[in-house]
Amino acid sequence: MSKYDVYALGNALVDMEYEVTEDDLKHLNIDKGVMTLVDEAHQLRIMKHLQAHNHHRGCGGSAANSVIAVSQFGGSAFYSCKVADDDLGHFYMKDLVADGVATIDGTYLDNGDTGRCVVLVTPDSDRTMCTYLGISGNLSLHEVDVDAIGASKWYYTEGYLVTSDTARVAAIEARKAAERAGVRTALSLSDPNMVAFFKDGLKDMIGEGVDLIFANEAEAMGMADTDDLNDAADYLKTITREFVITRGGDGALVFDGERMISIDAVRVDPVDTVGAGDMFAGAFLYGLTQGWDHKRAADLASAASAKLVTSLGPRLTREAARAVLTAHA
Repeated sequence: MSKYDVYALGNALVDMEYEVTEDDLKHLNIDKGVMTLVDEAHQLRIMKHLQAHNHHRGCGGSAANSVIAVSQFGGSAFYSCKVADDDLGHFYMKDLVADGVATIDGTYLDNGDTGRCVVLVTPDSDRTMCTYLGISGNLSLHEVDVDAIGASKWYYTEGYLVTSDTARVAAIEARKAAERAGVRTALSLSDPNMVAFFKDGLKDMIGEGVDLIFANEAEAMGMADTDDLNDAADYLKTITREFVITRGGDGALVFDGERMISIDAVRVDPVDTVGAGDMFAGAFLYGLTQGWDHKRAADLASAASAKLVTSLGPRLTREAARAVLTAHA
């Protein structure tokens, strides 16, 4: 019997979320709606411009948001990441454990800066992210826990790791360890910019094929070099046994290995789309680890994502997550 439902490897970023205007983005010369890697000085300039804005902080990173969701629904999860021996690093580890996620031993933390992600939410509920990886950019094989992988039902990682040479190698070796242990493998493509600028690295992370890929429409079509969603779906079938393509207000497409399933969107008035894809992945993986079929798991994921975007922040409270689960039990 597996100790963990999901083992994940990903960046550890303290999310700092601000509500901004389109004029703020123009003033800061930031591309809207994507994740951009910045150096510390650039990020500090952004934060100085926004110092009069209230903000919320929490432990984040794409894969972290997903495994926190697994835990909130009642599953078990382990998260491997890298934080520094600084105030934000200790905050991150405590917040992760408080959310019920097992993690690496924090006694060997290195000097440096824990990664930060400034999340800018515009009135149209779109999110723009400016990420300073800090010490997370040095994520490596040292952070991979092979025993925890072998004790899990699923191994999951984020496409964002492709930007770091050491993290990409760690993700590849962790996938191989999962394959040797008979653990199912999943990857999120994470962001259109990851596909646009690091496609070859993503293919290395996928290897000869994973069990499950999560993507939105732009990411799926970018991987396939096409502007046709059907062609993108056909391409994904060549690199993964199953996949999910999220489509925002148009719901999602799920391929369960044999048939394509259309998932309806849950209609809400969105406030903040930060973490919607992460929540979908976490809820979907939770459903699969409980023995649900793909349609039931995706319906839960759609409902959970819809609930998430009605308020600020990349995750639900445990009570809100359980309420969504109860409605779909």
